[in-house]
Amino acid sequence: MTRKQLIEQIKLKRSFLCVGLDTDIEKIPSCLLDLEDPIFEFNKRIIEATADLCVAYKPNIAFYESKGAQGWRSLQRTCEIIPKSCLNIADAKRGDIGNTADMYAKTFFSKEVSGLEFDAVTVAPYMGEDSISPFLEYPGKWSVVLALTSNKGSLDFQFLADLSGKRLFEHVIEKVNALGSSEQVMYVVGATRGEYFKDIRRIAPDHFLLVPGIGAQGGSLQEVCAFGMNKECGLLVNATRSIIYASNGSDFAERAREEAQKLQIEMEQELQKIGILI
Repeated sequence: MTRKQLIEQIKLKRSFLCVGLDTDIEKIPSCLLDLEDPIFEFNKRIIEATADLCVAYKPNIAFYESKGAQGWRSLQRTCEIIPKSCLNIADAKRGDIGNTADMYAKTFFSKEVSGLEFDAVTVAPYMGEDSISPFLEYPGKWSVVLALTSNKGSLDFQFLADLSGKRLFEHVIEKVNALGSSEQVMYVVGATRGEYFKDIRRIAPDHFLLVPGIGAQGGSLQEVCAFGMNKECGLLVNATRSIIYASNGSDFAERAREEAQKLQIEMEQELQKIGILI
């Protein structure tokens, strides 16, 4: 999916919602557990219930690879049913170099090699240019680079400053800007870091930001939009637990839709504020 197509979907669906598929076999409704592939069936019903309300899905790869071959099969089947109108993001946070990075890129971008074909993959930049460039070699694919995360440990490294006062996360964004354009690079910025969106937009005014932390993690959608939205929206706001685990009963899909719709309505209001909707 190109940047233009993504923006068109945001306008069409009046939403910039990304639904995380962190599907945990221990949390899905018990009514699914006797099925052949309960993880896939759970994802299928969540997708069917929310596809018209969101513009992206983000399977967290750890929840699938932890289940071995069957988990990868569930992931593959899930990818096959995600609508083409939705950006399909592999939340893998890969961050290696050389042939290893090449193989990671093939894993998520080359259907001929792995059976998987994502539109985007999250990438950890700690090892520098070598850990990012292999993913940028695939036309039409997105590298979603970790920039400023919302976990407690982000304070360990991401805010370290050089003698001029420039922080590590700012160095990361500036370097990655030089490697890839806003047509192929996004940045992960945690919603609970709302006050820093101004700093990030100063360095990356045009890039899309993938923003986790709304909902169960307590991030404010209004704060994120106030400081992080640009004239083309420029945001993909992710919600996971508050949507997919809204119920652990047989009504889980209906409840997921209700929660997704609440966010979609709020997002429509934010899009109207910047005049992106007709």
